[in-house]
Amino acid sequence: MKSSEIRSSFLEFFKNKKHQIVPSAPIVVKGDPTLMFTNAGMNQFKDIFLGNSPVRYPRVADTQKCLRVSGKHNDLDEVGLDTYHHTMFEMLGNWSFGDYFKEEAIDWAWELFTDVYGIDKDNLYVTVFEGDENDGLAPDREAYGYWKKHLPESHILFGKKKDNFWEMGDTGPCGPCSEIHIDIRREAEKKKTPGRELVNRDHPELIELWNLVFIEFNRLADGSLQPLSNKHVDTGMGFERLAMVLQGVRSNYDTDIFTPIIASIAEMTGKKYGQEEKNDIAMRVIADHLRAVAFTIADGQLPSNTGAGYVIRRILRRAVRYGFTFLGFEQAFLYRLLPVLVEQMGEVFGELKSQQKLVEEVLKEEEQAFLRTLSQGIKRFEQHTRQLEKGAVIDGGFAFELFDTFGFPIDLTQLMAREKGFSVDMEGFNKGLEAQKSRSRKAASVEAGDWVVVNSGDNETVFVGYDQLEAQAKLLRFRKMQAKKKTVFELVLDLTPFYAESGGQLGDKGVLENEFETLHVLDTKKENNQIVHLVAEEPKHFHADYLARVDAVNRWQTANNHSATHLMHAALRKVLGSHVEQRGSMVSADRLRFDFSHFARMSAEEIRQVERMVNQKIRENIPGNTEEGLKLHQAKAKGAMALFGEKYGDEVRVITFDPDFSVELCGGTHVQSTGEIGYFKIVSEGGIAAGIRRVEAVTGEKAEDFVDNQLDALHRIKELFKGQRDVVAAVTNLVEQEHKLQKEVEQLQREKAAQAAGELLQKAERIGEIHFIASKVAMDMAQAKSLAHKLRSLSERVFVVLAMENGDKVNLVVALSDDLVSGGMDAGKIIKSISGHIRGGGGGQAHLASAGGKDPSGIEEAFAGARVLLN
Repeated sequence: MKSSEIRSSFLEFFKNKKHQIVPSAPIVVKGDPTLMFTNAGMNQFKDIFLGNSPVRYPRVADTQKCLRVSGKHNDLDEVGLDTYHHTMFEMLGNWSFGDYFKEEAIDWAWELFTDVYGIDKDNLYVTVFEGDENDGLAPDREAYGYWKKHLPESHILFGKKKDNFWEMGDTGPCGPCSEIHIDIRREAEKKKTPGRELVNRDHPELIELWNLVFIEFNRLADGSLQPLSNKHVDTGMGFERLAMVLQGVRSNYDTDIFTPIIASIAEMTGKKYGQEEKNDIAMRVIADHLRAVAFTIADGQLPSNTGAGYVIRRILRRAVRYGFTFLGFEQAFLYRLLPVLVEQMGEVFGELKSQQKLVEEVLKEEEQAFLRTLSQGIKRFEQHTRQLEKGAVIDGGFAFELFDTFGFPIDLTQLMAREKGFSVDMEGFNKGLEAQKSRSRKAASVEAGDWVVVNSGDNETVFVGYDQLEAQAKLLRFRKMQAKKKTVFELVLDLTPFYAESGGQLGDKGVLENEFETLHVLDTKKENNQIVHLVAEEPKHFHADYLARVDAVNRWQTANNHSATHLMHAALRKVLGSHVEQRGSMVSADRLRFDFSHFARMSAEEIRQVERMVNQKIRENIPGNTEEGLKLHQAKAKGAMALFGEKYGDEVRVITFDPDFSVELCGGTHVQSTGEIGYFKIVSEGGIAAGIRRVEAVTGEKAEDFVDNQLDALHRIKELFKGQRDVVAAVTNLVEQEHKLQKEVEQLQREKAAQAAGELLQKAERIGEIHFIASKVAMDMAQAKSLAHKLRSLSERVFVVLAMENGDKVNLVVALSDDLVSGGMDAGKIIKSISGHIRGGGGGQAHLASAGGKDPSGIEEAFAGARVLLN
C-alpha cells in the first residue's frame, strides 16, 4: 500500500463504524498553558475528557499532525541517529466519548489489522495492564479476555504501569491501556528468540504499533484515583511505523513518506543514501526536520528566540548544521526541498499548499541567518584553539558558550575538536547546560492545586459579555496556582461577562463582589475551554452569589482597538494587495499590534493611505453587524476571512463593517459603530521575520496623545531654530555640518593617535626582547583601542597595556603584536588575569582585549601584574 492508501483506508474503516472523521488540529496549541505543540491525537479532545466541552460526536477518527520536541515527549536528539524516531509525525486515532469501550476497541483494531491491512496475526503481540497495588488497581482481566478471542495466550502479556497505564499529566483523566506490538524480525531470528521476550525491550524490530487507552479514572493532586462518570476510548497509532510494516521495509525512512525527500537531498549533494552512515544520518535529520518546521510555520508559528518559536528555530538549525557539516551545504537548501514535501502532503494538509510561499521565505531567511552565525562561531572556535597544544582539553564553559550563543550543538564542537587533536571538557559543558535547564524549569514551574468544587453545574461557563458588563454569577469551583513565587486563584463561574483572552484580544479585568468580599480580577483566560478568572484573593464567602463586573473603560478601549484592527486589515489589503493575510495580533486597551504577510517595507505614502482609509471609515460611523451561529462555509461565502493558524468549530461568528470592506470571522468584542473609535494612528512599522511585517497603532485618546507629543516635539525643534523659515532645511544643514565636523575630529584623532603611538613606542620599556608599553591615556575606549591597535602594528614583539580613568570608573586595554600571539600569548587571558586589580573583569580576542572596573587606584598594580607575566 502507498502511504496515502494506508491513511485513507484507516479513515474509511472507522467511517463505516459510524465515526465522524474530523480534520487535524493545528500543530501549534492555543488556549492550553500546559502544551506548546500537539504531541498526541487526543490533545484536541482534552476538553471533552476533562468535562469542559459537550460531546458533539460520540465516535470520532482522524489523522493528527504531532510534534514531540519538548518536555517528557522529546525525541529530538534521537532523530536521524536511528531509523524510527521523528520530531513531526502523524498519529492515526479513533475515539469514543462515553459510547463503546474495551470490547469494540479491541475487536475493531484486530479487524483493521488482519482483514483490511492483511497483517499476519502470528507476528502480533499485545500487552494489558498488570494492575498496581499502590493505586489499588487489579489486573485488566476484561481486556485480557477480549484479546483471547483473537490471539493465543502466549501472545498476550501483562505490562507494568509504566507501559500500560496512560495518564494525561500529573493530574487529570487516565486509565489502563493495551498496546499492540509487531515482530518484523527475520524468520531465523524469530526461531532463536520468541517475540514475547522482546516486547517493550526497545528492540528496533519488535515495535509498538497501536495503543488503545481506556480512560476511566481522574488522577487528583493528592495522587488518588477517582472513577469517571463516563468511560472513554482514546487510541493512537504511528502512521510512519504502520507504513514501514505494510510496505515491507526495515526503516520508517525507507517508506514513500520520506524517500522522495531523501532522493532530492541525494540529488542536490551528489551523495547516495545508504552508502555512508554519517551521510545517511544527516539525510534522515534533514528529511524529518523539514517536515516539522514546514508544518509548524504553515500552522502559524514563526521561528523566534522564545517559547515555541525557539523550539522551531532549534529544529531548523539542527537540520542546517547537519547539512553544513556532513553534506557540504554552505548555502541555504531546506527551502529548495519544500516543493517536494508540498507535492507529497499538500492535498491531505491544505495549509501546507496555501502557505507555501510564506514557509519558503521564512526557511530561506532563517537558514541564511544561521549559516552566518555558524561562520562566526567557527571563527570563534579557531581563535580559542589557536594557542592550544595538541591533546589539550577545550574548556567546557567555552563549549557551552558556542552552544548557547552560536547554536553549536556539542557534537559539532567535539567533531571540530577531534579534527585538531583536542578533546572537550564535557563535565564543564554539562554543568552549564544543566544550569540553563534549571533556570528554564524554575521560570516555567507552575504548581496547581486540586479544584475545590463549590457548586455543581454545567462545566461550560455561559458567556454573556457581548451584551452586558455586569451579571450575577455563582462560583462553581476554584483552585490555587503558584508560579514564579506569585500566588493567584483561578475561578470558574456558571456565567460571566468577562471576555477570556483569545484571538489576540487580551482578557477583561474587573471585580467579583458580594456583601462579604471583593475579589479583584487581574486577567481572564481560556484554559481547556474553561473561562478562568485570575484573582489575587482567595475566595472565602463563595456560597453567596457574586456580582461580576467588568472594567468598562478597559473593555471599551479594547473594543475600539479590536474594531480598528479589522478596519486596518481591510485597508492593508486594499493598499498593498490581497496577498496580505493576518499572521498574528495583540489587542489591548492601550494599543493594537498586527502582524501580516508582505515582502517589503511599507513606504510612508502607503502608511498614510492606510491611515486615511481607516479614518474615513471611522468618520462614516458604519454600524457593526454581528452574525452568530453561521456554518463555516456560509461565512466564507459572505467573504469572511479565516485567520492564520486558527481552528474553527462547526459554527462561527462573523463581524462586518461594510460588506464591501471588512468581513471577518471573530469571537472578540467590538464597537457598535466605527465612529466610537474616534481616531486611528500608526505609530510603527517593521519586519519581524521573512515576509512578515508588524504594525503598531493607537486609537481614540491614545492616538490624540501620540499626535500631540509629535507636535510638541516639532514645536520644540522650531523654537531652537527661531528665524529659520524652513525648519527641515535647517535641521538637514545642521546634521550635514555635524557629519563634516565628526570626520574632521576623527582625522585629528587619527593624527593624535599616530603621534601618541610614536611617542609611547619610543618610551617603551625593554623586557628581554619585548617592547612593554604601560600608560594612562586621556581618551575614550574607542580611541584607546585604536591607539593600541596602532601600537601593536608599528613593530614586532610589542606588548601594550593602556588605562583610562573616568571618575570612579576605569578601563584597561591590552594589545599584542601578531608575532607574540603566534608565539602563544593571549590578550584575552592577560586582561582577565590583571583586571582583578581594578575590581573588574573583561575579555576579548587573542590580539586585543579590554576590561572595565570600579577601582582606579589599582591601575599601577594592573601594570605591574602585566609586567610580571614577562619576567
